[in-house]
Amino acid sequence: MVEIKITEDKKRDLLQIVIKDNGSGMDQEMIKKARDPFVTTRTTRRVGLGLSMLEQAAQETGGDLSIVSEAGQGTEIKATFHASHIDRKPMGDMGSSIISLIVGNPDVDFVYESDLDGEKTSLDTRMIKEELDGVTAINDPAVLRLIRDLFQSGG
Repeated sequence: MVEIKITEDKKRDLLQIVIKDNGSGMDQEMIKKARDPFVTTRTTRRVGLGLSMLEQAAQETGGDLSIVSEAGQGTEIKATFHASHIDRKPMGDMGSSIISLIVGNPDVDFVYESDLDGEKTSLDTRMIKEELDGVTAINDPAVLRLIRDLFQSGG
């Protein structure tokens, strides 16, 4: 399972992104290497870039990135940003991002929560799969349209 939580607090000028998984985790040696753009555990390519780019984006706003992980226990990545900083990148289309994750990983459960200065959105693919009851796949185009509608309605 992958949990994604995005919180913005304009009063504290804070944007925080937390991503947790219950995967295989990382040992201390891999945690040290994880920020290196030329290190990846993937076998399909030789570069990572994801964490190093996220860390750079956070640091450009005066924020930071932390990694907490233990082999066999999963990983938590936390990126903090100064929300109003001129160098903070825009959030982008989170609905499309979540849909891409679901399409590419239909067997993985995703829990998404955002609270962008009081505007809340949540999605739990476990609940959607339960409602579908095996009749329709979560990556069926009709289901994906409903998920897109959820994000467009801000719900």
